[in-house]
Amino acid sequence: MKSPRHVRVLRAAVIAVLLTLAGGAVAAPAQAAAYRYWGYFHLTKSAWAFAQTGPAQFVPADGSVEGWRFAIADQSSVRTPRATPTFAALCSGTAIRAGSKRVGLVLDFGRPADSADATTTPAPKATCVTAADKATGADILVASGATLRVSKSLDCAIDGWPATGCGDAVANVSAAAASPDTKITIAAPKANVASSATKSSTGSPALVLGGAGALALVALLGFAAWRRGRDATDD
Repeated sequence: MKSPRHVRVLRAAVIAVLLTLAGGAVAAPAQAAAYRYWGYFHLTKSAWAFAQTGPAQFVPADGSVEGWRFAIADQSSVRTPRATPTFAALCSGTAIRAGSKRVGLVLDFGRPADSADATTTPAPKATCVTAADKATGADILVASGATLRVSKSLDCAIDGWPATGCGDAVANVSAAAASPDTKITIAAPKANVASSATKSSTGSPALVLGGAGALALVALLGFAAWRRGRDATDD
């Protein structure tokens, strides 16, 4: 028999799915579930847009810029990278090679308020990655030299951040975490990264849900939490 808590979690997941299908036009519930996770973005017309697909399914074009942001978000909010460096700023010093492409990459590890214990976060960084023409967003991340911690096809950590946890629910979002972001500037990379990135995207099991993006991720995590609770109750 399902406990009231598990029913509430499942209901929140269903609401998130309905919000996703509605394109986010419906207001989120007053007690929307919040999660701490990495989001995946594309820089479009000088603004970040949440990815419409996961990084293993998206193939960025030469001259594009990819972004990742660690933050707390719920069904009604999306936290984008706080810096928007142009492709020219990131890749002007990188020569193009036949059969390859250049893609700018921004990693924003978030604010202390986004971390589980309000500790200082790693400094944001940006670089230019040279990769094979068919390299996916997941390949670009791996080719940049970033290390990944993955669990059940979800990107839990990039370059060791966070040290623990994976898409954890946040019961009470602090005022600092809920406050608006302040734009930052990331210095142009001193040395660019070059890689063939011939490894298929299946070799890097990263899967961050895009599309109406954060909503779908919240639905997935909410449903997973309900399943874990239901299994524990059945036992």
